[in-house]
Amino acid sequence: MRIDKFVSEQYGVSRSDAKAMIKKSQVTVNGTAVKSSDMKIDPDNDSIAVCGKEISYRKFIYIMLNKPDGVVCATRDGLSSTVLELIPEEIRRKGLFPAGRLDKDTEGFVFITDDGALAHKMLAPKSHVEKEYMVTLEKPTEKEYEELFASGMTIDGDEKCLPAKLIFTEDKNVVRLILHEGKYHQVKRMMQTAGNKVIHLKRIRMGGIELDPKLAPGECREITDEELEVLY
Repeated sequence: MRIDKFVSEQYGVSRSDAKAMIKKSQVTVNGTAVKSSDMKIDPDNDSIAVCGKEISYRKFIYIMLNKPDGVVCATRDGLSSTVLELIPEEIRRKGLFPAGRLDKDTEGFVFITDDGALAHKMLAPKSHVEKEYMVTLEKPTEKEYEELFASGMTIDGDEKCLPAKLIFTEDKNVVRLILHEGKYHQVKRMMQTAGNKVIHLKRIRMGGIELDPKLAPGECREITDEELEVLY
């Protein structure tokens, strides 16, 4: 791999910025300053440092973010902050994107990666990857909700949903809802069909991984190898 390509991908800068850093002798390979941007390196065995900080090679990166209210699930937005802007510089890199979206006013687990194959696998309808939400409602729930959601309700008159699992909590205005798909505003539309209104919505699980309770809104961390095995 060319050194400028490595720095660009792993350090999260443009190729031109990477070349400029090399020109300023800010990049070293095995302790020696790089003199040429087209120098070939072995990312698995060479020791590469940028501005004195060693950079480990990772083909892909996987991040769990606790999205706060008001942030958009997009790579860029002209009006609002995006989830990518919350990623710290030390793990931010080119090519990152949110795998699946949450509404602007919805909080919780957003999976961010640059691994398109895994993202596609998680989002593909035939994969039926579970997404679990904590839903706060305007009115108390009723016993009939459980069967209504399990039957696969029709929303907006003609859009059929897959069967969903509704779990009651001690608070009658709060339920947990498990979906196997991701339609536009689905939770809100399903609750509206049931005759209720969502007041607060938070995604707490994707697949077999629960949102880390230690992450405050806006915080993130890399997904562990053990969690990644669960995703795969």
